Amino acid sequence: MTLAIGEFVARLGCDHLLRFFIDRLVFLHMARKSSRKLWADYVARGGQSAGTSAKTEILAPQPYRGVVLGIDPSLRGSGFAALDYRSDRDIRVLESISLKLRPALTQIECLAAIGHQVEDLVDRHTIRHVAIEETIYVQNFQTAQILGAARGAAVATAAMRGLPVFEYAPLRIKQAVVGAGRASKEQVARTLAGLTGYDFQGHFDESDAAAVALCHAFTWRETNR
Repeated sequence: MTLAIGEFVARLGCDHLLRFFIDRLVFLHMARKSSRKLWADYVARGGQSAGTSAKTEILAPQPYRGVVLGIDPSLRGSGFAALDYRSDRDIRVLESISLKLRPALTQIECLAAIGHQVEDLVDRHTIRHVAIEETIYVQNFQTAQILGAARGAAVATAAMRGLPVFEYAPLRIKQAVVGAGRASKEQVARTLAGLTGYDFQGHFDESDAAAVALCHAFTWRETNR
């Protein structure tokens, strides 16, 4: 039961009450002193927790270096480009290919050809990463299904070879390479030709594939953990 202040004082007595308040003040003073000491020790350790002896080194994310295999997927007209990126001023297209497949080939045969083409490029070049364009929005379900199958054939082949695969939306690719998300295929090809000195000879599927690879090289960063 809660006691009234007068009753509490009467029961405890003046001497005991005075001793009670003195002990309480000493306790609060020591608590504040202990907190100040703990904070001073924390600052002296450079902001590290107690028991941590070594300082954690924070490393800045590292830019991409190496060969990227860029893929612009399509069932009968996929584009591929192996792009070697060393710096913003040292960019080379090692090889680009348009995989044109005859209408007489079945869908399954086309998917197999896409997989074989990825394998062939991986065997010829020291590929570090694979970058592929995401499927754009299409109203026709069958078209979306076919594009998804073509992407799947390329991605699955690269994944089975142990290569990391990264996907980029067309808008992001154009923004990274050209600086305009609504850039035309001609603008993309001209920009890439200026940056790499490579002539795509009007094969937009190849220049689009190179753009995917360059977007990855421009934007991906390696973090050290």
